[in-house]
Amino acid sequence: MNTIQLVWKNLSRQFGSVFLSILLTAFGISILAVLSITGETFEKQLDNNSKNIDLVIGAKGSPLQLILSSVYHIDNPTGNIPLDELEPLRQNPLVQLAVPLSLGDNFKGHRIVGTDSSFLAIYDTKINDGRIWQKNFEVVIGEQVAKKNNLKIGDQINSSHGLSKDGHSHDEHPFTIVGILKQNNNVTDNLILTNLESVWDVHGISHDHTDHETAAQKEKREREEDREETVKAHLHHHGEDFPENSAAQAATNEKEHHDHDHEGHADHEHEEEAVFVKSIGADMVKQNGLEITAVLIKYQSPAAIGILPKMIDQQTDMQAASPAMESTRLFSLLGVGIDSLAILAYVIMFIAGLSVFINLYNALKQRKYDLAIMRTLGASKGKLFNIVLLEGLTITIVGGLIGLLLAHLALYYISNQTSQSADFIEAFRLHPKELVFLLVACLIGVLAALIPAIKAYKTSISGTLSNK
Repeated sequence: MNTIQLVWKNLSRQFGSVFLSILLTAFGISILAVLSITGETFEKQLDNNSKNIDLVIGAKGSPLQLILSSVYHIDNPTGNIPLDELEPLRQNPLVQLAVPLSLGDNFKGHRIVGTDSSFLAIYDTKINDGRIWQKNFEVVIGEQVAKKNNLKIGDQINSSHGLSKDGHSHDEHPFTIVGILKQNNNVTDNLILTNLESVWDVHGISHDHTDHETAAQKEKREREEDREETVKAHLHHHGEDFPENSAAQAATNEKEHHDHDHEGHADHEHEEEAVFVKSIGADMVKQNGLEITAVLIKYQSPAAIGILPKMIDQQTDMQAASPAMESTRLFSLLGVGIDSLAILAYVIMFIAGLSVFINLYNALKQRKYDLAIMRTLGASKGKLFNIVLLEGLTITIVGGLIGLLLAHLALYYISNQTSQSADFIEAFRLHPKELVFLLVACLIGVLAALIPAIKAYKTSISGTLSNK
C-alpha cells in the first residue's frame, strides 16, 4: 500500500472530524476570496469609470447618490436640473468638457442614457461596429448589452419606464440600434446611449428649438419676423414688389431709423424688456420640461478644483460632487464591514487549523500501534512523518478548493443581484489571488500537522509494542 492510499484510509476512518476541518477551511477561504475579489474589482471599476470625470453637477440632495447614479449608474438620481444650465457650464473657461446626462428608462436593466457625442470622449471609448446616432430613437449600445441580449445593428428594442427592468414598457417608441461600442471595461459596456431629444420624446416632453436658443433670442427673432411682415405688407399696399432681402433690409433700415430717433429712453425700455423676456423665457423653458439629470465635468486646469464646486454650490440651485471624494467616502463607509468580515475569515481559518491539529493529534494516539508495526515492516521514520504531514495537507487543500468553488458561486449570486449597469464582477474568471489563498491553506495544513508528524517520527517501536 503506497503513501497516498494510507493517507486516504486514515482520513476516511475519522470522516466526521475530517469533514468538520474541511468545512471550516472552506468557509475561511471562501470569505477571504469573496472580499478580496469584489474589493479589488470594485476599486478597479471605480477608477475606470471616473478617471476623466472631475465633477458631477446635479440637483440638490446626497452627493454620494448623485455620483452613484450619474457615474456608476447603480442608484436613483437626485432629481433634474434645467437644460439652460448646460451652456454656461460649457462656456466656463475652467471647464474642458461638460457632458449632459438624461436618465429615466432602461432596457432589461441596462440604463438608457440621453447625452451627446462628448460622452464618448469623456469615457475615452469608440464605436466598434456601426455609427453614432444621427436622429431620434437611434441608439448605440455597449458591448456587454449586445452580448447578453444577442443584439446586433438594425435590431429594435423597447425601453421600460424607470430604472428597473420591471417598469412600464414604451412600446410606442422603439429604438433602433445603429452602433455597438468597443469593450472598455467600464460602465459604458452596459449602457445604451441616445440623444437627449429621444428621452424627452419617450416621455412626451415638447422640445421645440432645443438647439439651445435662449428665450431672449427667440423673442428677438419673432419681433424681427413680425417687423419684416409689416414692411412687406406696406410695400405691397403701394404696389411695389421687392424681393425678400430688400424687404428685410427695409425693415432693418426702419428699425435703425426708429432706434436713432428714440435712443435714450427707448434703449432703457428695451433693456428692461430684454431682462424681463429673458427671465420669463427661462421660466417657460423650465416649465416645458426641458431638463436633464446631471452634467459630467472635466476640468480645463487644476485651478478649477477650488473654484468651480464652490461657485456651483453657492451661486446656483444645483450641487457639485467630486467622484474622487465620494468614492473615498464610500470606501470608508464599507471599510468597517469589510475589515470585520476579513477578521472573521481569519478567525475561521485559525479554528480550521486548530481543528486539523486536534484531529491529527488524537488520531495519532489511536494509531501508535499501527505506526510501530509499520516501522517493524521496514517503514522509515521519514515515511511516518510524511504520512501525517500529507494528512494535514490533504484536509486543507480539499477545504481550500471547496472554499474557492463556494466563493465563485457567491460571486455569481452577487452579480445576479446587482443591476445590469453595475455588472462588474466576472464570477467564473480565475484571479491570481486564488493561488495565494490555496498556498495559505497548504501552509495552515502543514503547520497544523507539524507537531503530530514530529511525534510520529519519534515513535518508539519497543516502547509502543511492549505497552500493547
